Amino acid sequence: RPHRTELYKDPPLGCWPIVYSPDYNITFMGLEKLHPFDAGKWGKIINFLKEEKLIADDLIVQAREATDEDLLVVHTRRYLNKLKWSFVVATITEILPVAFLPNFIVQRKVLKPLRTQTGGTIMAGKLAVDRGWAINVGGGFHHCSSDKGGGFCAYADITLAIKFLFERVQGVSRATIIDLDAHQGNGHERDFMDDPRVYIMDAYNRYIYPGDGFAKHAIKRKVELEWGTEDTEYLQKVQTHVEGALNEFLPDIVVYNAGTDILDGDPLGGLAISPQGIVKRDEVVFRAARSRGIPVLMVTSGGYQKRTARIIADSILNLHSLGLLGRQQPTCALGSPSLDQMVRDSAKDFSNLSLQ
Repeated sequence: RPHRTELYKDPPLGCWPIVYSPDYNITFMGLEKLHPFDAGKWGKIINFLKEEKLIADDLIVQAREATDEDLLVVHTRRYLNKLKWSFVVATITEILPVAFLPNFIVQRKVLKPLRTQTGGTIMAGKLAVDRGWAINVGGGFHHCSSDKGGGFCAYADITLAIKFLFERVQGVSRATIIDLDAHQGNGHERDFMDDPRVYIMDAYNRYIYPGDGFAKHAIKRKVELEWGTEDTEYLQKVQTHVEGALNEFLPDIVVYNAGTDILDGDPLGGLAISPQGIVKRDEVVFRAARSRGIPVLMVTSGGYQKRTARIIADSILNLHSLGLLGRQQPTCALGSPSLDQMVRDSAKDFSNLSLQ
């Protein structure tokens, strides 16, 4: 019998299936600046979307923190106990001074934000099934598996979201993970190694972290990229393989790990994709899933430059302007689009296509 969880309570109908909490952001004594990750990028994305009048505070779904009981759906008790050692958390987050902080501070300032983002991904899974799409503005901790963290990932939110859906939501028994972060998603790959219900497509720089040869056995569609891959080649590969993946295995949900560390100049990704290329990539994935009527859950994952927050916001605005963020959600406080608005949208789609 599934345990009781707060994460599957239905949010107010007026909300957009965009999940966020101010608790996502990691700030303490400037230590977060010792990691290249922009530890406040999640709040910045929301602020850009508010400035563009796409959302307001009362229209987004407030993420709740995943409890130990929620985390134990995937994680071992032994692993969760290890996180009570500051040294272990310092190793996972790659912020070494964390090793010298009392663990209660580490729990509150580092792990609570990551647990809240993990709760957000689990919540977004159910929302995606209910509404046709959902975006967790955080999450995407794809290097963490049931018993091991790494690469800034302390909880296996992608595995958790899928396991929750399999156990609790009727009609969800097959999932496809499309992992387009610059790094190989070895965490969910290890977790779903022998699970025929989960199909994994992963496109990544073949030369960088984690280089997990064992985990690669779980990838059904592997796209290994060279240093400095640019837009044209990248988008063509993404288009071909996303379509191929969804033709080969028809899932009940797509979990899309939309890392922005593929951006040109990223210190860890080693690829050379432009901001426009990232916006286009997200569009390709949403178009492929939505045209087949497959719900899509997007998480934001890696991205280590200050400008990534703006790019993610631009991508969400683009998906909205193209009508790829569902028509099937209940009327929001923003009102449903009128017929002439839909006509204007499709005219805009057409002119965009003609420009390309």
